[in-house]
Amino acid sequence: MQLRPIKLNDWPEILAIQAQCYTELEPESLAVLQNKVQLGANTCFAITHKNLLIGYCLAHPWKKGLSIALNKQLCGLDETDCLYLHDIALLPSAQGLGIGERVLNALIDAAHQLALDSICLVAVQGAQHYWRRHGFSPQQTQTLLAHKQTRSNTLRDAQLMSYPKDACPMSLSLDTVKEYRL
Repeated sequence: MQLRPIKLNDWPEILAIQAQCYTELEPESLAVLQNKVQLGANTCFAITHKNLLIGYCLAHPWKKGLSIALNKQLCGLDETDCLYLHDIALLPSAQGLGIGERVLNALIDAAHQLALDSICLVAVQGAQHYWRRHGFSPQQTQTLLAHKQTRSNTLRDAQLMSYPKDACPMSLSLDTVKEYRL
């Protein structure tokens, strides 16, 4: 398994992998996915095996606790403290082989190099159990609580409104993984 920068000709396969992996969500547009790479050129990867694209990882520096809506382009932030893990998506045939853990280790290393103190994500489709096994813990923010209780359309909740009801914001403190390797 190799991690390499995403190339222009990878995008059709990345879109196909996204559609296979996220069956409960509307697929994000090509422009939105490419925007993630612009924000995190050193933390977004194509995942290959024997020169075949088997998955991708999209992550970028962000501000812990600041919600990100699905299918929206973002502007970079001047101050960041976490690495926001948007996706690790693998073809079904590549799942369960430890590849996700190897990608997570690469992200931990990258976050340390960027002097970030945590990795944040929003788990969907029941993935919170997977992420808990790797040290992530749920983050109950006021925005999330309001979202789950009322599903209101206030500006404050608008970012999380794009997620399904079972979405779970989570974070991993890098202080707890300095010497830890999966």
